[in-house]
Amino acid sequence: MSVGIIGLGRYVPERVVTNFDLEKIMDTTDEWIRTRTGIEERRIADDDVNTSDMAYEAAKDALRDSGIEAHQIGLIIVATVTPDQPFPSVSTMIQDKLGAKNAAAMDISAACAGFMYGVITAKQFVESGTYPYVLVVGVEKLSKITNYDDRNTAVLFGDGAGAVVVGQVSEGRGILSFELGADGSGGKHLVQNGPFLEMNGREVFKFAVRQMGESAENVIAKAGLSKDEVDFLVPHQANIRIMESSRIRLGLPEEKMSTTIKQFGNTSAASIPIALKEEVLAGKVKDDDVVVLVGFGGGLTWGAICLKWGK
Repeated sequence: MSVGIIGLGRYVPERVVTNFDLEKIMDTTDEWIRTRTGIEERRIADDDVNTSDMAYEAAKDALRDSGIEAHQIGLIIVATVTPDQPFPSVSTMIQDKLGAKNAAAMDISAACAGFMYGVITAKQFVESGTYPYVLVVGVEKLSKITNYDDRNTAVLFGDGAGAVVVGQVSEGRGILSFELGADGSGGKHLVQNGPFLEMNGREVFKFAVRQMGESAENVIAKAGLSKDEVDFLVPHQANIRIMESSRIRLGLPEEKMSTTIKQFGNTSAASIPIALKEEVLAGKVKDDDVVVLVGFGGGLTWGAICLKWGK
């Protein structure tokens, strides 16, 4: 059975916070942020908007795009490190809101790589015949764990949600190969300590540059393809310099890499599905394109997928 993405959805808050807005509340400048991160603005959810609210909107969008009804979903997986509360899980909350009465539900925590873990978990359930369709949501309200007195991290993060429906696709399309990994010894470099996220930027940067490139190359090789057969790269939208290192390693021109980081910042588990939706809408990802998705996150964790786009 060929398994892939049959529906895509996303939700981002209406409130836009630009680099110039941040200049007014912390010791930073638009130029400093842009040159070091590639970020120009990010979306920030209002206080009364919860993670589950954003997840629900993205999930509805993905279901509409797939043509699948909520009652047909067998499992809901939500990747997040910023749930509304420890329990009940975000997945059970949106299961109720969607009316997905036949779906099991669980949250997973792999930070920015969470969406990749979710999609590959979904693939196993569909491939085995256990569930015909699995809904996977990557969602974060990072603004609630961001310390706005720390300019090194505060400028990076935004809020949002992306979702996909995973199901059977036509032969030759779908997920061709994948890689998931973790290195718990590096967890100390990206951690929530008390109420706020803390990051050792230098160590995370070194890890990400190495791992993103390696993982992307690995899934291309596992798929039996060469680098020049890749049509588009959707990396985790963390830092433009990290992303560029992966693009250059694959020998891709600039127009073949997603850079939604400019308008959305780093939305952790939501960044890859949001970016993928944007590129499909823009016509940059088309049927039968070979697409590489690759990300890394706290844990430390990583994941990559090589797929042939289309239903």
